[in-house]
Amino acid sequence: MHRLQKMTKPDKLICLVVSLLIGIFIFYPYLAVFVTALQGTTARIWKNFFTQEIEIFQHSLFVGVGTMVLSVIVAVSIALFFLFLSPKIQKVLRALLLLTMISPPFVTSLAYITLFGRRGIITHGLLQLTYNPYGAHGIIMMQTLGFASLNALILISLAQNINGSIIESGRALGANTNALVRDFYLPLMNKGIIVVAFLSFIRSLADFQTPTIIGGSYAVLASEGYLSVIAQGDNQRAAMINLLLAIPALLTFMIYIRYEKQVFVDNHGSAASFLRLRKKGSAFQMVRGISLIFSLLILLEYGSIFLSAVTRKQMGKLFFSLEPIKQTLPYLNEVVVRTVLLATTAAFFGSILSFLIVYYGQLKHSKWMRFVELVATIPYLLPGTFFGLGYLIAFSHPPLILTGTLLIVLLNMLFKQIAFATKAASSTLNQINPTYFNVVHDLGGGRLAEWRDVLLPLSRSGFLLVFMNGFISTMTTIGSIIFLVTPGKKVLTLVMFDVVQRGEYGIAAVLACVIMLICMIAAVLAARLAK
Repeated sequence: MHRLQKMTKPDKLICLVVSLLIGIFIFYPYLAVFVTALQGTTARIWKNFFTQEIEIFQHSLFVGVGTMVLSVIVAVSIALFFLFLSPKIQKVLRALLLLTMISPPFVTSLAYITLFGRRGIITHGLLQLTYNPYGAHGIIMMQTLGFASLNALILISLAQNINGSIIESGRALGANTNALVRDFYLPLMNKGIIVVAFLSFIRSLADFQTPTIIGGSYAVLASEGYLSVIAQGDNQRAAMINLLLAIPALLTFMIYIRYEKQVFVDNHGSAASFLRLRKKGSAFQMVRGISLIFSLLILLEYGSIFLSAVTRKQMGKLFFSLEPIKQTLPYLNEVVVRTVLLATTAAFFGSILSFLIVYYGQLKHSKWMRFVELVATIPYLLPGTFFGLGYLIAFSHPPLILTGTLLIVLLNMLFKQIAFATKAASSTLNQINPTYFNVVHDLGGGRLAEWRDVLLPLSRSGFLLVFMNGFISTMTTIGSIIFLVTPGKKVLTLVMFDVVQRGEYGIAAVLACVIMLICMIAAVLAARLAK
């Protein structure tokens, strides 16, 4: 641990400014939702509310548990299947998983309707079936497909860090593939499995886009909270729904945090990524089957999006056409530029704020800044609509009126991604050797020299990674800003969401391709700059 310098006046000023920003633009909006939910209500009102919403609450729990179970089964299968593959095939599978991370969150719903809807390419076109895609089964299927990729990437990283000598000792004792999976990999991955399970449950509770698009009459709390504001203008009911939604989310998040810390603290030794399991046994057959089905569905999903962007249906048959692209052009105009500028600005300043919070909290051991970091994680554990509703309530009246402006959208985007950005910044700064700070101090350097000669050069790659993640998450966000964007200031995801709800799937497909292309270009540029 390097010798600590006392906090100078500039340090204290920076900490004060950061604290005020987090307090005003994260804590205050959430507090506004709680106040609105509780204001003027009595025990009897809450009792009636619970009685009315109990069925919807049960729907949310059912969908959340169903998605959690299925997405974990798929993610574990993919992570284990990854261990059987050659390095080249591993790269292909990883790229396929990463593809789902740069697309809007409701692309799976759009593809689902295109492929399996009443006039879907597969159900109606190939199988001549009349299939109802709407309801709980559709929500669970699409959330599973959407959440499994991130879960799988987390578990793959965990599996590759298992000590190779443990696996070799199992082989030396005569363990076959089934025994290695059952007795070594699964027990050593159990904490990671618990983490992704609860993460899936939280994300399912917070997801309102999928239920809104393919839920049909099957309502859940997240979609009801959205409709309460958009369709009914009832902010108090929306606040009460979000407060009800927050209860299982907070309980789940407490368990999630406990196991997440253990996952990152535990060290199983040297990486075992060079070890490949033998392609034998029932375990291999099972994980291969699930992984191949998942990969096929992902390819069908994105294939259908690209196909819908360059085709039109006539007389029940598909024909190549540029009509969807032409129809999309009026929707773009200045929307693309606005979206990119908002995402770039939010990602840049969000990254700076995150690094400052982690720098003073972890490297300078400021207890206050650690508390600020804890407050900054609130958007990570509660639904995006909760955060958006908080901005709508908090900044629609004095002392700070921002509703109807583009600034409120920018601020919401910026502070929404702080929660994840601080985690990534923490990982980056913890890799800097404290000896470098000692050298600067021993040579008489102050805080400016420490930043210029150590912090900035050694954290450049990490900063670009945080920036890229912030840019992509901002480009694909919708939940936290849907209540804040006015008709003349829409971003790409909201335009896409609107056309999906109107059934204009060709235009939505083109917009999805535009969003993914922009995110891919940003990722490539960030990777090159990092080198």
